[in-house]
Amino acid sequence: MATPNSYKLSCSIPGHEMDVRGLSAAFFPDGAFVSVSRDRTGRVWVPNSSPDRGFTEMHCMTGHQNFVSCVCIIAPSDTYPRGLIATGGNDHNICVFTLDQPQPLFTLKGHKNTVCTLSSGKFGTLLSGSWDTTAKVWLNEKCMMTLQGHTAAVWAVVILPEQGLMLSGSADKTIKLWKAGHCEKTFTGHEDCVRGLAVVSDLEFFSCSNDTSIRRWLVTGECVQVYYSHTNYIYSLAVFPNGQDFVSTGEDRTLRIWKQGECQQTIRLPAQSVWCCCILPNGDIAVGASDGLIRVFTEVEDRMASPQDLQAFEDELSKTTIDPKTGDLGDIKMEDLPGRDHLDEPGNREGQTRLIKEGQKVEAYQWSVADSRWMKIGDVVGGSNQQTSKKVNYEGKEYDFVFTIDINEGGPSMKLPYNVTDDPWLTAHNFLQKNELSPMFLDQVANFIIENTKGHTLGAAPPSAADPFTGSGRYIPVAADNRAGFGADPFTGTGRYIPGSGTPTGAPVGAADPFTGGGAYSSAASRQTSTNIYFPKTDGVTFEQANATQIMAKLRELNGGAPGEYRLSEEVLGSLEKLLVSVCDPCASEQPTTEQISLLWKTSHWPEDIVFPVLDILRLAVRHPQVNESLCGGDADDGVALCNHLLSLMKPQARPANQMLALRTLCNCFSGWRGRALLLAQREAVLSHAADLCSVCNKNIHIALATLVLNYAGSLHGQPDLEAKAQCLSVASAALESVQDKEAVFRLLVALGTTVASDQTAQDLAKSLGVTSQIAKYTSVTDPAKVGECCQLVLKELQ
Repeated sequence: MATPNSYKLSCSIPGHEMDVRGLSAAFFPDGAFVSVSRDRTGRVWVPNSSPDRGFTEMHCMTGHQNFVSCVCIIAPSDTYPRGLIATGGNDHNICVFTLDQPQPLFTLKGHKNTVCTLSSGKFGTLLSGSWDTTAKVWLNEKCMMTLQGHTAAVWAVVILPEQGLMLSGSADKTIKLWKAGHCEKTFTGHEDCVRGLAVVSDLEFFSCSNDTSIRRWLVTGECVQVYYSHTNYIYSLAVFPNGQDFVSTGEDRTLRIWKQGECQQTIRLPAQSVWCCCILPNGDIAVGASDGLIRVFTEVEDRMASPQDLQAFEDELSKTTIDPKTGDLGDIKMEDLPGRDHLDEPGNREGQTRLIKEGQKVEAYQWSVADSRWMKIGDVVGGSNQQTSKKVNYEGKEYDFVFTIDINEGGPSMKLPYNVTDDPWLTAHNFLQKNELSPMFLDQVANFIIENTKGHTLGAAPPSAADPFTGSGRYIPVAADNRAGFGADPFTGTGRYIPGSGTPTGAPVGAADPFTGGGAYSSAASRQTSTNIYFPKTDGVTFEQANATQIMAKLRELNGGAPGEYRLSEEVLGSLEKLLVSVCDPCASEQPTTEQISLLWKTSHWPEDIVFPVLDILRLAVRHPQVNESLCGGDADDGVALCNHLLSLMKPQARPANQMLALRTLCNCFSGWRGRALLLAQREAVLSHAADLCSVCNKNIHIALATLVLNYAGSLHGQPDLEAKAQCLSVASAALESVQDKEAVFRLLVALGTTVASDQTAQDLAKSLGVTSQIAKYTSVTDPAKVGECCQLVLKELQ
């Protein structure tokens, strides 16, 4: 029997297929709440009237083109008496929904990066925060003002009850108070990213941070209390109606309930990241986690799950594994640990952790004050008894450090391996590229490495010729750097591909309870992914980003030292610059001219050691319909000439920068029908030359190569051309033998899935090539999760 004021599981709610990133209690219907997820959906949940005390999905919302990061409820009005639901996503947009339509009522556009936090106020005011370092105020479907002042991503925003006062918390470690669009005060004290804000009253608010602390502030600027209990990043806060008690969740797998200034109860979950929480009108607590489940906890006995479901939840928790190097258990020496009899002694505080030795295993237990017993919370793996060196193993290699980094609003915490002999700036750059993160975080990650390795670094800070994000503004192509593992192109970006850019066509409904049949409790492991968001991928994947100013600066620099017969006049440079601007800006009034396109084509034949900025312009230009039409097929010979020229730059002995940019240009040709037709006609030669680059040790070339194969697969999907599909399968299979980069592997898996989807003949061909056994090793990849998920779906197609 639970003691009074002790929270227990009420129900677990399946339905989402990926991490649940945001929760918010709804005004209507009674007891309802809204959730949003990385699966690109938002869902409205209403309480069941049946005895299982669970929740039923009332409504599913789609409309975002990427992960949904946050949600808030806009209060009822005369026009919308049930209120509205606002969601923010990685597609940079805010979608606003009614409760009875799956598609957005309207979409708010204006942010330049992920919208990761939302808050609503009086009169329909909406406040948003974004990775673009700004917050925006919206009213009547328009952006009324932009709040600028933070120097890093804005992770949290909230509107205070007093009209006109707003708060923003940022990765720059500060909180700012805004009034009428002006920053009135900056709060300092947190030692890492501010991740969450919660209102206490007109005069007070809470904040939480990656520094593992929660702070209570007066709006006048004073921090009146600091709360410690969490052992890892804290992601979210929610305040009880009494304005004093609150709950928090974080990366330490816990929900913590705070009463009278103390952590009264710690509830561990069988999921690494507990992203979000909200308090329901009846006082219950809903939390969302990285396993895709929503769990509701209650202190009212009548609403608690059955003893069987509570035991099932505890059993699932006990089967989890804890890695001390990524958690909070410290260095573990098995020989020093006590045995099971150590659990006969009662704990002295809620949530106290105790480790014991059980045979050859280390088990972790947590003390529950409410139940007066030790509860198993998992098996510890990777203790010091298993590793005698000071090195940390990660992905089969040893490192001096493996940091847990949470900088991206689109996924769980990421690992950053580092050796003291590495350049921290290069390591940070490669980390951002690998994890598809904005280069704006470069300084933050590099400084994090330097600070947390106590200065034990070798090599200089960023070299003057490094990427422009280190402050030098220098333009260099990625592959021109011969250092092993050098990151992706710092001026064009990574061109990272997020699958399923279209709106999901269907939404899964919540699964029934595998134990009772009613939906009261569900293990994440029991849920089946019913929606394939990865393939077939039929629209072309392109490399879009660029910095026109830096490209032109490099072009002018190289032109100054070019041989006389190749040197361009200022007039020609001006024409190329106008072309570049017109193809980079979709709203440009001037269109590329025939003369400009001709100059670009001529200049693309510059000597190979200086041609790379011209190739970068060509890469961007072929996306434009006029350029695509002219270079890829205005005249049949022109298209073949373009193909042959690019293939000549892809020879195995060619410069890596040119190889990469030639591949990217070919990928971008798929953006127009002329380019697509040209490349399908030249498929055999193009894929043959591309296959020769499989053995090149350069991850950016591998990503571009994989993208090219994927674009061919997408263009051939639904076509009866078995010979062409066979070549796609062959090149993909060959590439998988040598490619190591997970993003390249992922794109190759999507290419395989697209090729074999709904085509029995292609499936049989893939099996005959041994694709099934070749890719089986990727099913267990969890970092990034999309590799393992996509691989499993490909294997399912090939069953």
